[in-house]
Amino acid sequence: MANQRLIYGFHAVNARLWQNPKSITELYVAEGKNDARMREVLEKAAAENVRVHFVQPERLAAIAKGARHQGVAGFIDASKNHVYLEDVLENLKEPPFLLVLDGITDPHNLGACLRTADAMGVHAVIAPKDKSAGLNATVSKVACGAAETVPYITVTNLARTLRELKEYGIWIVGTDMEGDSDLFHYDIPQSVAWVMGNEGEGMRRLTREHCDALVSIPMFGTVQSMNISVSAGMVLAETRRQRSV
Repeated sequence: MANQRLIYGFHAVNARLWQNPKSITELYVAEGKNDARMREVLEKAAAENVRVHFVQPERLAAIAKGARHQGVAGFIDASKNHVYLEDVLENLKEPPFLLVLDGITDPHNLGACLRTADAMGVHAVIAPKDKSAGLNATVSKVACGAAETVPYITVTNLARTLRELKEYGIWIVGTDMEGDSDLFHYDIPQSVAWVMGNEGEGMRRLTREHCDALVSIPMFGTVQSMNISVSAGMVLAETRRQRSV
């Protein structure tokens, strides 16, 4: 199957079973593993008529390509997980809260960003199709289920997508060390899309030009930068804080 994708680990598999079980083509479980977490997976899989194969640990390790699978892995039909930006925006019951990742190529960083986005109630994460990590088994594992709950939308032209977001009345705010304001003194708009670039080069020039504002994250120590998921956590948490006051 061309769109088949591997998932592994209890968080990723359980989240998929509860959020989108019809996308699971089959699960592989280590023979003899029968703890409480595994029983929960097997009961849910049976309820959703998901095909389960019990295999030797060596075969499961090969299926998971040597990753730390925790005794369970499976394959999903990734084509059944596609979400369109318009679908997300037109069904919101509160002002849009989005995260745009420009050039994040490390799957561990993407997974961590998705986990943070889920924790802060972000409605969708947007990224360009090119020069981005894309969803894979590593992303799902690091995201601890968030890859199955937060819409991850890939677009062919990020600049055009940012223009479309503006047509919805969404303010485009980029993070930049040379920002005009700092995060703790910036009045974050109700409808906002935070744009973050990679740790090395930051946002691409065209992406930066489409931002309505540039905001810096104050640094009080000696380090010059932070991991992208940490930076995302700071801006998303501050957004939630301001929305609650």
